Amino acid sequence: MSSAPGAVGFREALRFWFKLGCISFGGPAGQIAIMHRELVERRHWISERRFLHALNYCMVLPGPEAQQLATYIGWLLHGTRGGIAAGALFVLPSLLLLVALSWIYVRFGEVPFVRALLEGVKPAVVAIVLAAAWRIGTRTIRSLPLAAIALAAFVALAVFAAPFPAVVAVAALLGWIGSRFVPSAFAPPSHSAPGAAPHVPAVIDDDTPSPEHARFSRGRLAGIVLVFLALWAATLGVLAFAFGWHGDFSRMAVFFTQAALLTFGGAYAVLPYVVQGAVEQYGWLGAAQMIDGLALGETTPGPLIMVVAFVGFLGGWTKGLLGSGALFAAGALGATIATWFTFLPSFLFILAGGPLVEGTRNDARLTAPLTAITAAVVGVIVSLAVYFGAHVFWKPAGFDVVSAMIAAAALLALTRYRVGVIPVIASSGLAGLAAWVQRGL
Repeated sequence: MSSAPGAVGFREALRFWFKLGCISFGGPAGQIAIMHRELVERRHWISERRFLHALNYCMVLPGPEAQQLATYIGWLLHGTRGGIAAGALFVLPSLLLLVALSWIYVRFGEVPFVRALLEGVKPAVVAIVLAAAWRIGTRTIRSLPLAAIALAAFVALAVFAAPFPAVVAVAALLGWIGSRFVPSAFAPPSHSAPGAAPHVPAVIDDDTPSPEHARFSRGRLAGIVLVFLALWAATLGVLAFAFGWHGDFSRMAVFFTQAALLTFGGAYAVLPYVVQGAVEQYGWLGAAQMIDGLALGETTPGPLIMVVAFVGFLGGWTKGLLGSGALFAAGALGATIATWFTFLPSFLFILAGGPLVEGTRNDARLTAPLTAITAAVVGVIVSLAVYFGAHVFWKPAGFDVVSAMIAAAALLALTRYRVGVIPVIASSGLAGLAAWVQRGL
């Protein structure tokens, strides 16, 4: 057996985390697959077993699991600075790119050529959301109780407009109760990384003791929690002082903190909550713009929840929160606020909870509530597709047959032929452009 590789230098890790932030396309599955290939198979920074242990616990947490997994591994390698660097570099390229794309959108989005492209992309977004529901559902719903929870979650949101936090809470309660009466129905799915390689020695191997910074300490836990609460309160306090407690920037800070604590099951699960607040309650953007933002988020690297940067940008721009002469600055500040308050809790969960996770490497308890939540997420995502579809397929002139055909083709490509998201979006945009040209002839 070959010897384990040498310790990973911090600069070497920084270069990798930045590269990962620039190439992390493909949603959580694609991002996790990239990390597995690079960190487990190619670089041998972490063993297969330790990688999957970290992944399983990141999936329990609210927030983007791929970004949290990068933060966890960075923290395991180099402590707090490593975790912050890995998590921040996973997000930063996407933030900068989305600010640029959001500016292009608000400046040129109504140009007929661009609008035609977007009209073709919107049906693809509906298909992408449905494909996500199918993907999660086939992996998660393995019993009648879980199917019933998924259906109930759909009805609660689509028919009764129930608050998203209530749906999550009820699902978790049902999972906890169900695990005591029919535990087999709520057993968690097994997670295995794609393309697993035979075990070879790694920097962080199966039997490598947890480093000093990864060992639980009540004092360290209290210190980290206090620091993060201080950062959150100080940032919110500055915004409240500058713009008022009821100003839109302050509202963004509170709203996206709440959203960050509810992102069980990934970005698609929390999007209904974002739509309820950003579109219907605060009016930072319209439903059609939300669909456009999701399309932009799908075509950029980083977690899909980065669509919140688009929401923040449009909220700052369209409301002119810094005055009519500083629209870009207002948009950029809104995008930064949305990103900061969305991801700050993720860093807290990893840096504060990491030592507890390391101490439970052979313990897989308390997973039934998560399994029930994940089942509910399937119904939540389908309700999101229905919401988007109502705005895409039904126009003032009636049912849009062309949009329905584009959506059907995109869904078939995603589910039957496993075509990537970016080719599907590009092809759908071209189809929208072709339909626009045909109407003009």
